[in-house]
Amino acid sequence: ISVMGSGMGMPSIGIYSYELYTQYGVENIIRIGSAGSYTDKAKLFDVVLATGAYSESNYAVTQSGDTDDIQTPSAALNDALRASAKAAGIPLIEGNIHSSDVFYRQPSDEKPTYWEKLRDEKGCLAVEMESFALFHNARVLGKRAACLLTISDSFVSPEITTAEQRQTSFTAMMKVALGVDAFLEK
Repeated sequence: ISVMGSGMGMPSIGIYSYELYTQYGVENIIRIGSAGSYTDKAKLFDVVLATGAYSESNYAVTQSGDTDDIQTPSAALNDALRASAKAAGIPLIEGNIHSSDVFYRQPSDEKPTYWEKLRDEKGCLAVEMESFALFHNARVLGKRAACLLTISDSFVSPEITTAEQRQTSFTAMMKVALGVDAFLEK
């Protein structure tokens, strides 16, 4: 098991994951990170297992000509993560996530808001910035990828975690990721 930072955004994780898969023989990458909730179903500190990553990004089409706007993780890796979470007694919330190219979106008076449309039309539970590219790279290279997220803030409530909480309290997703090896077929 190796742990490393991937930087922020799809270009950054795209480079790291592609090189890890193609030049270092890595077979499995589990992204862990923070996310902003689009629904009251995912509250602060909840752990989300991504079952798909929607994006308006052109990463996949530029990288390989793939025009799908939802990329999916490895089913086998997600099954192993579910088993790890169950063994650790850590509940998972599952669903699509939104991989955004933009961290600070300009405010709009549009109703429903952009994130509400993504929640309602694409089933996105939360927003982050990397998984779409990671899932795409894994798929085109015949590798496995998954994503576990801890909810750090919310679009539906004023709650937000502090910097200290993000540094010290996001351990549940780490325990699930680190326990996956016992449930993963080699």
